[in-house]
Amino acid sequence: MFRTFTVFRWIAPLFVFLLSSHFVFAQFLTEASAESAGMSSERLRRIDAVLQQYVDKKEIAGAVGIVVRNGKIVYYKGFGNDDTDAKTPLKKDAIFRIASQTKAITSTAVMMLYEEGKFLLDDPISKYIPSFKNPQIIEKFNEADSSYTVKPAKREITIRQLLTHTSGISYAMIGSPEANAIYAKNNIPSGIGTPDYKLSDVITRLGKLPLVHEPGEKFTYGLNSDVLGYLVEVLSGKSLDTFLRERIFEPLGMTDTYFYLPENKKNRLARLYTQDKEGKMIKAENRPDFNTDYPKQNGTFYAGGAGLSSTAYDYAIFLQTFINGGQYNGKRILSPAIVNLMTQNQIGDVNMGNKKFGLGFAITTEKEAARIPVPAGSFDWGGIFGTTYWADPKDKIVALLMTQKYPSNVWGEMQDKFKVLVYQSVLEP
Repeated sequence: MFRTFTVFRWIAPLFVFLLSSHFVFAQFLTEASAESAGMSSERLRRIDAVLQQYVDKKEIAGAVGIVVRNGKIVYYKGFGNDDTDAKTPLKKDAIFRIASQTKAITSTAVMMLYEEGKFLLDDPISKYIPSFKNPQIIEKFNEADSSYTVKPAKREITIRQLLTHTSGISYAMIGSPEANAIYAKNNIPSGIGTPDYKLSDVITRLGKLPLVHEPGEKFTYGLNSDVLGYLVEVLSGKSLDTFLRERIFEPLGMTDTYFYLPENKKNRLARLYTQDKEGKMIKAENRPDFNTDYPKQNGTFYAGGAGLSSTAYDYAIFLQTFINGGQYNGKRILSPAIVNLMTQNQIGDVNMGNKKFGLGFAITTEKEAARIPVPAGSFDWGGIFGTTYWADPKDKIVALLMTQKYPSNVWGEMQDKFKVLVYQSVLEP
């Protein structure tokens, strides 16, 4: 009897430890009361009224908002319609074209390979993709025929500069006039709605084209993440699609994130809207520059800068992984040290308005935190079709607002109002 009690006395605490460890390290995002996470459910309902107002004014068709605090979903709702004609509601599990929200996921893949010793951040990209050897800078550009002269760059592009958008590579279609023309002439796509391209072909061509400024000189939003996507392929020996699925999406349980949607999920793709010259919202159908239903196509081009579609819930999992120091539900994809590296200022004094940039994310500065109540050190970005996110390590908040409208004359103010509404709901540290 005594021996049995003694064994139980030692086993019981061990059992409690293992049980508690399971709940700490193997926890899914699940819905809970706002009060259980130090927030006010009454105050969170103010989000409802504001988002519904945008719907009622026909400024957006619909929106999905999600707020997570301390690993608990305290707000998760859909508003408005997916199809404004048929009056079909926009469900909260709708799949959105997340466009440039793809960039942070591609950057994460790159940093996973960095952790494995595959490269160093200040390695020249030409070490792995030779077409980027001996870069050149546009010196003179002729608008009449898109001809140009060049001069040699003073330095090579590094992987760090690609991660921070300081490489001098611009964007196709939405970049500088010179880059738009040169990229169009050389068949360089923006990464949206071009399913039949091959990443290796596009990036090899891009490497031979001139830069818009010296590497490291300033922040220029460009096709950097697409280059990084090909770097993942070169270093891993797998397609970017396969790498992301096997190393990020499947381990984390991101079951609704794809470059090209499987047949059984195509009906969940949210409809894309735009606005006419008078600002009236209309369906974005038959665009001359890309097929608006590109996620429903069967493609071979995996654009690391813009190609993914996802849900608010899936992307919240991705961000929660960073808040957790690189792990989610018992699966670790990054170390805490690399998460810290990715989410601190990596561009020094290079100007980027009120923010700085890390290795894949914009970083909130004290100046930006004085403008809107998101604490310094939070990291964020968004997508061109009307999606935005941020993650706040200080208050343990993850939040996303998802719409599908481009262009949109209300998107900037909607983002800021959403941020205010989230933080006015926080009542306890």
